[in-house]
Amino acid sequence: MPVSSDSEFAFELRVCQWAEREWTPERADSVVVVARQLGTQYRRWDTLVLECDPEGLQARGAFGADAFDSDHLHVLEHAPAEWTFYRDALPDPGYPWRYVRESIHELADREALDTRKRGRRIEIRRTRPYPDWVRRVVAIENKPDLTASAARDLAGQLERDVALGLADEVWVATEATDERVEPILLADFPPEAGVLTVDTDAGTAETVWEPRSLDVDGHGTRITDRPGDDYSAARFEYVDPDWKAGKRRAIAERAYERGWRSYADTMRPDCRHFELRADETGVSPYCVAKERTPTARECRAGCGSFEPEPPVWRTNGWPIEGGPGAATKRLLARRRRERRPGLEYLLVADLDV
Repeated sequence: MPVSSDSEFAFELRVCQWAEREWTPERADSVVVVARQLGTQYRRWDTLVLECDPEGLQARGAFGADAFDSDHLHVLEHAPAEWTFYRDALPDPGYPWRYVRESIHELADREALDTRKRGRRIEIRRTRPYPDWVRRVVAIENKPDLTASAARDLAGQLERDVALGLADEVWVATEATDERVEPILLADFPPEAGVLTVDTDAGTAETVWEPRSLDVDGHGTRITDRPGDDYSAARFEYVDPDWKAGKRRAIAERAYERGWRSYADTMRPDCRHFELRADETGVSPYCVAKERTPTARECRAGCGSFEPEPPVWRTNGWPIEGGPGAATKRLLARRRRERRPGLEYLLVADLDV
């Protein structure tokens, strides 16, 4: 069943499937990890493509599937190889040390850090080095139907992305048309942004405008206010490279944990109308009642078509405990972990459930 082109959610899933299958990284030996709906408090991207060092990605898997936040990363990246008082080992975080102690205890609970007490002093030691596993971050904004008003709004977002330089590349993905010149090429976008046209029926994409690589290692400019007229000056502030590097690591961690198949966590696969359907482009959620791919907003308990799975589906009717809804979640989680080298032990645990 082809994806409905009027659903941005369905289009977004197709872009993620294509990127996971076909994305060509800058370095041939890079491993691709794809996630969706991630960003910072200032900006949220539809699709993120991480180009990863294969050895670093394998080493990251040793820390488990859950993400580390920025406070955790501050500790992990500076944790010493030998027992050291934590205040001597870690640089000043710029916030109260009690929050650092909380992060230390949380990391110890996850077995990502060794701790011990010597008198009243907490000493720490790393269990293993935290790897530098991300090479490049690529951000994609998905707009299947690019109207004139949508193009104007998107142009401002792309200008902010380019000025900040948090991602190595910025792209726009839109649905391919039969026109000789794709309408998206006529939009007033910054030339640094690349453009993809996607054929959702075939599951293919074509680059119609190559992006420019952004300076992720330099200072960035955060545009805080951009007036709509041509006379008023924009307001902005500079951000330093260390802030950008920290944000990139935190975003990469969330992308590592979530991936793009996490949509089942906010939908209702336990509804009798929910299915996963496969075609030549990949696997997508499908609603039998609506006869199309539902959006995450539609697929919830408040949906007028929602009907819980019959109890028999969760017992004798299904060989997998929990019914088809629970099996769907396990399947998507397993597929997500298959893209993360080093998490093989979690795959075995899934099969034992």
